Amino acid sequence: MALSLYVDTTRWRAHQKSVIDQFPGLVPVCKGNGYGFGHERLAEEVTRFGADMLAVGTTYEAARIKDWFGGDLLVLTPFRRGEEPVPLPDRVIRSVSSVDGVHALVGARVVIECMSSMRRHGVSEHDLHQLHSAIEDVRLEGFALHLPLDRTDGSDAVEEVIGWMDRLRTARLPLHTMFVSHLRADELARLQQQFPQTRFRARIGTRLWLGDHEATEYRGAVLDVTRVARGERFGYRQQKAASDGWLVVVAGGTSHGVGLEAPKALHGVMPRAKGVARAGLATVNRNLSPFVWAGKQRWFAEPPHMQVSILFVPADSHEPKVGDELVAHLRHTTTQFDRLVDR
Repeated sequence: MALSLYVDTTRWRAHQKSVIDQFPGLVPVCKGNGYGFGHERLAEEVTRFGADMLAVGTTYEAARIKDWFGGDLLVLTPFRRGEEPVPLPDRVIRSVSSVDGVHALVGARVVIECMSSMRRHGVSEHDLHQLHSAIEDVRLEGFALHLPLDRTDGSDAVEEVIGWMDRLRTARLPLHTMFVSHLRADELARLQQQFPQTRFRARIGTRLWLGDHEATEYRGAVLDVTRVARGERFGYRQQKAASDGWLVVVAGGTSHGVGLEAPKALHGVMPRAKGVARAGLATVNRNLSPFVWAGKQRWFAEPPHMQVSILFVPADSHEPKVGDELVAHLRHTTTQFDRLVDR
């Protein structure tokens, strides 16, 4: 009895191939919780389709995944002086976002991040003249640009990359490899056509692993079903049942990520209105669960527990049975499953 991640493996791998075909030289990204699949499983997939490089979030992730993947590992979090040293093999490449960082990594393989319109981290145009001497002491694998997902100002992602290519060329820095994130396939092709001497490598995680929503599905197993009448009290807080129905105990609680939700960027009137409505209902202890029964998303009877959730299914629905599985709409990047089932 578990919270399970079911994977339609054939369909999932067909989607992976479609992305790989669109982005030649792609660098798969495996960070955080491995996009819901886990680091080990994604390392197996990357090895299967023959990628030579895998990007991970941190040095700690690199240390864990190095035994599962034999190619190069690119750490995306930039190096900082004073960080805790983590023993890593020579095939690990560090991202660096400052001239000082490059100076501190003598002999290391590095990718230098340029400051994009994300404004997160990266060297600036004014730093470029200092990089000449700094890169002599490292093994430069290329430059990188982490681009925004949305461009509400109407700007062009390709033009932003071209701008940086021009700056690097003016500064007489090597342009053999440019790592980019969040470009469309046609945008990458435009760049490759304009700069045939440079190898553009797209770093892709979400689109590669989660781009086909129908290929994966979470399900929680029903552990117990108890009939309740309207007004009967139940649970830790001894709330009253609002109507006749069933209390359904289902696998999947806070330790799995159930009931936990990362903030979202809302666009448009309708999504904002729904957000306000959800917040209002939460103030009277009405919280919609991610679990679906009989075609409807069901309400939590009370806040989710550590490993299970208790749902309320009204009597006008049919009764769930122990062993049934309820589909759960969960966010892959915040969910920990009990088991993964390939179909």
